[in-house]
Amino acid sequence: MNPEVRITEGSVPLDHMVDENYSPFRFFTADEWAKFRADTPLTLTLDEVKRLRSLNDPIDLDEVRRIYLSLSRLLSAHVEASQILFDQRKRFLSLADDQKTPFIIGIAGSVAVGKSTTARILKELLSRWPSSPKVDLVTTDGFLQPNAWLQKENMMDRKGFPESYNMPSVLKFLSAIKAGQAHVPAPLYSHLTYDVLPDQFQIIDRPDILIFEGINVLQARDLPADGRIVPMVSDFFDFSIYIDAEESQIHRWYVDRFMRLRDTAFRNPDSFFHRYATISEHAALAIAEGLWANINLKNLHKNILPTRPRADLILQKGENHLIEKVSLRRL
Repeated sequence: MNPEVRITEGSVPLDHMVDENYSPFRFFTADEWAKFRADTPLTLTLDEVKRLRSLNDPIDLDEVRRIYLSLSRLLSAHVEASQILFDQRKRFLSLADDQKTPFIIGIAGSVAVGKSTTARILKELLSRWPSSPKVDLVTTDGFLQPNAWLQKENMMDRKGFPESYNMPSVLKFLSAIKAGQAHVPAPLYSHLTYDVLPDQFQIIDRPDILIFEGINVLQARDLPADGRIVPMVSDFFDFSIYIDAEESQIHRWYVDRFMRLRDTAFRNPDSFFHRYATISEHAALAIAEGLWANINLKNLHKNILPTRPRADLILQKGENHLIEKVSLRRL
């Protein structure tokens, strides 16, 4: 079933993202959400926020206070609650030597919507809570198939679509993390060369929290008819976040970022996109619009946006790239 399908009561359609009486979510304005910060201290400096935010993302200390301190407090509460449940189950099963496995947070959303900034800010904030001093961040970019493979399969224009990822490697990685294994390798990716870095890995060694960020991490798929255990990526998540915005806004942010990169990173001769730095601004703008319409918009419609209702928390951004609404799944 499509997760966005509306349930009807009589002739009135019920939209779970709008109709609060029937929704599994509670909805808060940014100002309402900010009050849940309570006495959580602001431990980030402006210089740290500037270092953590992505190109074209205007997040500042006010936005951290308004949104992210409350969110880090909520997530810390979930981490502590999972530890309590683990201890109770450990006593129930009489498992004296069993060790708690990492708490995994999934972050999903479109390209250019600000997933990476959110992930990096949360990593820094959560690592300063006493219940989770060790927090690691892994992106799904490293699990993309290499460009050589995509070119051979004529799939470069499908890069970022679910079929462009090495899904067995993703599931093996997350299975190892949730099994409590030590020194689990996560492949690395270069945004300069726009390709997976061969034989280069980030080692994940039993963190308290793992943040797993990528556009398709909440995607569901058909289940095997014979009942075999074939997990989905989101099966490994203890909490999930979807970064949302209006399509027109994401479109503008994507094109603006492309044009900014044309004047910065693309000028590096080693950049995969270096050729775009040498053409006219009009031609570069046409290419950016084409990439959006033919690749990223299609991926958003088909694979990303339909996963939004599966998240535990939805952060809705406004025109200025700052969060205006928070939707939290009820317990």
